[in-house]
Amino acid sequence: MRSRDSARTPDDLVQALRAAGIGDERLLQAVRTTPREQFVPSNRAAAAYDDVPVPIGYEQVTTQPSLSAMMIESLGLDGDEHVLEVGTGLGFQTALLARLTADVVSIEMWPDIAAQARRNLAGQDIRNVELRIGDGSGGVPDLAPYDAILVSAAFPEVPVPLIEQLRIGGRLVQPIGPGGDEEVISFRRTSSGLVTVRLLTAARFVRLRGRYGFP
Repeated sequence: MRSRDSARTPDDLVQALRAAGIGDERLLQAVRTTPREQFVPSNRAAAAYDDVPVPIGYEQVTTQPSLSAMMIESLGLDGDEHVLEVGTGLGFQTALLARLTADVVSIEMWPDIAAQARRNLAGQDIRNVELRIGDGSGGVPDLAPYDAILVSAAFPEVPVPLIEQLRIGGRLVQPIGPGGDEEVISFRRTSSGLVTVRLLTAARFVRLRGRYGFP
């Protein structure tokens, strides 16, 4: 992990991601060209290029950049995908996905956070994102099926609606656990359901709330 003294630019963050094992050059270029200081609260801007999570209100935090990058990399994106993101936050991960895919549908439960994310994305002229406010545990069925789904909150299993909204052969990544002690797992959908591709890492995430998540 880099200190605040050494990680002040996007290139510094890219170096931290390389050190964490991220090798997808398209993803690293997306990180390099997406100014994270525009996607964190202004009072946290000094930490924007440290590989650390940042509090954003409502007991929510951004995903640590190296962890976010690991989850994105596991989706095996090639640029043509229609992607669902559950948990927009302030939009940095959304922006990375938007630069790497055809389009992104992102759903956030907190209206104030979603409004700021919308402003942040507009400020970077990112236009291939459909941002919804609502219960992410149920996905966004009217825009399904998705080629890939990234879930940025924890639940002991993948919610059934998310499985149903993922096309056959599509990838899904989600932290599996009670909230605060998870295994981040990459899955692939087959005709008979989800199969585990691999365990990415242990991590701590906030809980996935909603009808198909925690109360």
